[in-house]
Amino acid sequence: MAFFRFDNIKVTGIACAVPSNEVSSDSYKSQFGDEEVEKFKIMTGVCASRRTSEHQTASDLGFRAASELLTHLGVRPEEIGALIFASHSPDYRRPSTAFVLQYRLGIGKEAVCYDISLGCSSLVVGMQTLASIMNTGDIDKALLIVGDTAGKSVCTNDRSSVMLFGEAGGALLLEKQSSHKIESLIRSDGSGYRYMIIPGGGYRNLHADPKPIMCKDGNERSLLNSFIQGTSVFTFTIFDVPRLIKDFFAKTETTSEDYDVFAFHQANLYILKQIAKKTKIPFDKVPISLDRFGNTSGASAIVTLCDRYGNIEKNKTLRVLACGFGIGISLGITTFDIDTENILPIFEDDSFFEEGLITDPNQLYEK
Repeated sequence: MAFFRFDNIKVTGIACAVPSNEVSSDSYKSQFGDEEVEKFKIMTGVCASRRTSEHQTASDLGFRAASELLTHLGVRPEEIGALIFASHSPDYRRPSTAFVLQYRLGIGKEAVCYDISLGCSSLVVGMQTLASIMNTGDIDKALLIVGDTAGKSVCTNDRSSVMLFGEAGGALLLEKQSSHKIESLIRSDGSGYRYMIIPGGGYRNLHADPKPIMCKDGNERSLLNSFIQGTSVFTFTIFDVPRLIKDFFAKTETTSEDYDVFAFHQANLYILKQIAKKTKIPFDKVPISLDRFGNTSGASAIVTLCDRYGNIEKNKTLRVLACGFGIGISLGITTFDIDTENILPIFEDDSFFEEGLITDPNQLYEK
């Protein structure tokens, strides 16, 4: 069992940013028909999502979130000893986007920086990785940035996905502090690597045909688009995820009553209801953000917490259970305490790192 416990690390604060561009699910009625869109909204709960512009990336949104968070907490960038960017939407094939964020944020050269290629579970795995680094190294503060722009890889005629995904970036700061507990349980099942996949464009099939074809489920896609095997994903989420939660409860000798809020990956509304039902978690403890922001992949738990608590005036300490599950297949749980005064409201941002947009190889020779 990949169970981890850290007794000296605290989640100091979280923040997130989304684009201002709101896309209503109803706007697809002219394309897919009223009945299809209404059915989608009922099943998934997604009524709108946020989408980035052509050159805006997940790291742009994560940069805004991290900048706001460090300012709010009064932490100087040079105090950060480790930075991880966890995403399936990097700025480039290489180098790792973490180095771009290090440069933009002004984090010192002594810091360790790298990417983790993960989607829906990136918050959980990223926290566990950073906590492990801190627990064994001389690092007091570490920054996790998560996010995806999954909508950029969806075929515009794919009615199963084009309305589902939203785009966001989140940031979380970890600090060494005594008497603070983080616990994590992580599982992986590589046999499901085909369940959610972009089969072309990587080094297995670098020059994949970009032309869309009609797939067996009645949706058009190319090898450069996202594929989701809905039945397999549904089966995984309503069986494996509840089992993970029950095993975590047993391992930690806790129940749903021990947690104030369950920050679940915002896969879709029906799945979240099934998970809560199977684990006897009161659904009023499961805040929802996907109705307005869509499925925001690894950032969704942060988006949900910022949406629910980012504007409250009364400060209290929350015991949070966050759960991420999806592409990989990867699934995991992490628990932590956080003060609501350090859960920032959602920021809107449409800017992008113009220096990083390279449209001519000769730009690389410019100083």
